[in-house]
Amino acid sequence: MTLNLLWPAIFIGLAAVLTYLCARAARSKRRFLKWGGAGLAGLGAAAFALLGLVALMGVDRLQARRAPVPNLKVVATPERVHRGQAIASAFCGACHSSTGTLTGGRNLGEHLPMPLGRFITANLTPAGQLNRWSDGEIFRAIRNGIDADGRWLMIMSLTNAGRLSDADIQALIAYIRSAPAAGEPTPDPPDRLNPLGLIMLGAGLFPDVKPVFTGAITAPPKAATVEYGEYILSYHDCRSCHGANLMGGVTGQFGPIGPGLTLVKEWKRDEFITTLRTGIDPTGHHIDSNRMPWRAIGKMDDEELGAIYEYLTHLPDVPDGT
Repeated sequence: MTLNLLWPAIFIGLAAVLTYLCARAARSKRRFLKWGGAGLAGLGAAAFALLGLVALMGVDRLQARRAPVPNLKVVATPERVHRGQAIASAFCGACHSSTGTLTGGRNLGEHLPMPLGRFITANLTPAGQLNRWSDGEIFRAIRNGIDADGRWLMIMSLTNAGRLSDADIQALIAYIRSAPAAGEPTPDPPDRLNPLGLIMLGAGLFPDVKPVFTGAITAPPKAATVEYGEYILSYHDCRSCHGANLMGGVTGQFGPIGPGLTLVKEWKRDEFITTLRTGIDPTGHHIDSNRMPWRAIGKMDDEELGAIYEYLTHLPDVPDGT
């Protein structure tokens, strides 16, 4: 909180200094200094005062995200740990396993379209901070992007991780608890907005985050079906690049612009699975792993990838209403 208040304080301080200089210049007997200096100083004071106010609004919005901690104690059965490991490998690992399994440490701020600050992925092993978190606090972090100290995890709340079912989140917790300690502790705090990020947040220009959700989420039975494919794509972030209806990305979206996924209708099921396992599509095109996390997605089993294929091949050829 103290660090977040530093930039508003600097902006308001500069506004105060320029206001003083404006007043001094206005009393000058030199016409150029009186009107030119006072005018420039006044404009600068107004600009910095506005920036300070907007930055303060950003600080206020940083504190606004709230969600209760569920009363939860996860029993780590072998089945839960196995399921949690599968989800972590195919989903969480895209961000949290860049230097080692769930060791975090990746600054996602370096990959954003604009330099908004530092956003370090957490070390999810016992070497990180989760060893002092309760199961309910980990559940809240995944579902609603809020850490054990009540701080907003901004990148987590931009993703669809919160759409994982209650059972799958509990499986993740069971696996995280079983993982060996590795890597370095996560910086505290992991997220730190720079002045631009704070101003954009205060001005309402920060990308839309997922709303807090406190209800229950139940997944359909695991099978290579349209319904299960829809569930998988509800928590994977394919729509961030491929568009809200998966018909293709649009200019100005937060993620890279991806193609419409109706192209999968031209592929056979085995070709689709091979594409996500090798990064090479049926036409021989090599998919950029920096833009598309196919290495992580390809770790899903054939049944899960088959479910995604079923869902994509049942998409309409054009968006609804077009």
